[in-house]
Amino acid sequence: MYQRGCNGRFYLEDNSTGKQESLGTSDRAEALRLLHAHNEAAYQPAFNAHLARAYLVAADPEISQRSWQFVMDELMRAKTASAPLTAARYESAFREAPFDALRHLPVIETRADTFLKVLQSGTISTNVFLRRLHSFALGMGWLPWPLLMHRQWPKLRFESRRAITAEEAQRILAAEKNVEWRAFLELLWHVGAAQVDLAALTTANLDWPNRTLSYYRKKTGTLAIQRFGEAVAALLKQRPSEGLLFPHFAQISSADRATRFARRCQRLGIVGVSLHSYRYAWAERAREAGYPERFAQEALGHTSAAVHRAYAKGARVNIPSLDEYALRPAEPPPVAA
Repeated sequence: MYQRGCNGRFYLEDNSTGKQESLGTSDRAEALRLLHAHNEAAYQPAFNAHLARAYLVAADPEISQRSWQFVMDELMRAKTASAPLTAARYESAFREAPFDALRHLPVIETRADTFLKVLQSGTISTNVFLRRLHSFALGMGWLPWPLLMHRQWPKLRFESRRAITAEEAQRILAAEKNVEWRAFLELLWHVGAAQVDLAALTTANLDWPNRTLSYYRKKTGTLAIQRFGEAVAALLKQRPSEGLLFPHFAQISSADRATRFARRCQRLGIVGVSLHSYRYAWAERAREAGYPERFAQEALGHTSAAVHRAYAKGARVNIPSLDEYALRPAEPPPVAA
């Protein structure tokens, strides 16, 4: 505390920040009371934090040293054991620049405003993976209390996704010179597989006598199985008779395949689609054709009806009125054997 001679008023200066402010009084006794009040206000929260840290360290000696990078590594290790593809997605997300503000920060010393700054500087992906990181730290007991409550997290607003149209798919094929690319894109259209699953298919996934294609999805581990017709059979006969169906594509990453496809779309002026749009297109075509939902789910490897309906939501189904449906010609009775 100090007093300025020009007006006799007392002022404070923060020893840690150097910030100065007026106490608004020239009375020394009042100024001293205000000084003590400011010191007490600054001391008590800091003391409480030190006290809490002492108790937490007694229960977990490593809690004061555990950084968010440690939490990221442990989360990715847990995902690697159950779903390697998912672990790769986590690793890619945590390498993004917004997470640099957390990387070496001790978990126990993290404040809510630090999380908010990370969210403000990031994208929807940052929001999604930071939520999972936060939940994992809480579940493991490394974070004693939530930094952000549920309602304080910014709402997730995903961009709308759409299916690729038949006309767009044909334009891409017409411009494609690479034989393996053409076969890959044509098969995507016919079977609706995720690109990572299609690239990993081998001849062992084909049952020619029963005309079925089956594989376990890399993302979820669920079985996808569907019968194929003449168009798909003709495509498959042009692929290698042993081993990988797409030997070159199996060696490159999903991101590389997606980038190459995006460049082709850009050259043709096609916007708003990705390789995953073929999967949406298959689901919509199945719904428009009246294909039973349980068959479509099995073909795409969807265990959830809600997920499958989200994929097929863009389908345009011509539903007749009740009167028209009631007056439709009756089906002939089955002929007795």
